[in-house]
Amino acid sequence: MHVQRINRVGYFFIVMLLAFVASNIYIFARGVQTIPHFPVWTKWAIGIIYWFCALSFIFIFVFRRSMISATWGHTLFEIGTGWLIFTLYMVLMLGCFDLIRLFNKSLPHSFIPALTLVICVLAYGYYRYQHPVTKVINIDINKTNSKSIKIVAISDVHLGLGTVKSQLKKYVDMINAQQPDVILISGDLIDNSIVPVRNQRMAEELNQLRAKYGIYMVPGNHEYISGIDDCVQYIAQTPIRVLRDETVTLPNGVQIVGRDDKSFRRRKKPAALTQDISHEQPIIMLDHQPVEIVQAVEAGVDLLICGHTHHGQVWPLSWVTDRMFDVSYGYVQREKTHIYVSSGLALWGPPFRIGTQSEMIVFQVSF
Repeated sequence: MHVQRINRVGYFFIVMLLAFVASNIYIFARGVQTIPHFPVWTKWAIGIIYWFCALSFIFIFVFRRSMISATWGHTLFEIGTGWLIFTLYMVLMLGCFDLIRLFNKSLPHSFIPALTLVICVLAYGYYRYQHPVTKVINIDINKTNSKSIKIVAISDVHLGLGTVKSQLKKYVDMINAQQPDVILISGDLIDNSIVPVRNQRMAEELNQLRAKYGIYMVPGNHEYISGIDDCVQYIAQTPIRVLRDETVTLPNGVQIVGRDDKSFRRRKKPAALTQDISHEQPIIMLDHQPVEIVQAVEAGVDLLICGHTHHGQVWPLSWVTDRMFDVSYGYVQREKTHIYVSSGLALWGPPFRIGTQSEMIVFQVSF
């Protein structure tokens, strides 16, 4: 069964790679049609630059555990992953123009208008990614044993070649400005490897986080991709405490339950994590992937905080996540359980937010 699953994943990536290459051949061919009178050397130069950008995402996986500098690594990462979305939008734009030309043969060549529109959309998406919003949510939990609490909740920071140290500093300042009682991180603090995190000494910035009752996080699937033991060992150098199927009780009585990620197949169920703790006191659960919401509600969780989905990051992928997950983004209430699935403070891969928003959540919880 496990071998069959690996084979299916392998076939999926082969199909996606072939589709990506075919799409870039289509875009490149259409682009060459717009420069028939350019000198041959110019066409060769454009071709080399184009295909370097198109295939640069391969180098990301080759160098993700190397000692490549943060500047070059970050640049290569943004070009390589960004090109994936460039390809998607260019194919959509050119396809739309080609469809229109079927009914209007006099329409001029469409490559330049399509390229201009895509560049504008990507510039907008990059701006949205670089300017996360702060969303304040007031929650009233029907338990009177605890004092009110201010929680800053983040997820999916993806530290590494994508989110570099300078960006992390901005996030830390943004979090500390809220003067939270507690900071909760619902997974994927690390991206694809711990190596660039170490190389950039990001623990120096993480050590600047401040919260009266502490900082807690749960692993995400990317901590497992990066090597869970290495990630936990590195994070131990910071004020952040990693909860893996563990519960901590804050001085004001609030109980923080941290689930291990779904990547760990032997993780405990929500009911097993809450059966031995007080249901008279508030229960806040962190779970990276929002895949067992019903079980959390049945286990008596008062507030469930998740991440992972990124809300698709870019349209139309947000439609996909909406169909994949019961709750793919935002706030809902099921019975007595408040649920929030964050789109993430940063993101994975392509540096764009199109139709979605990078965000930090501030929960004002009263009892």
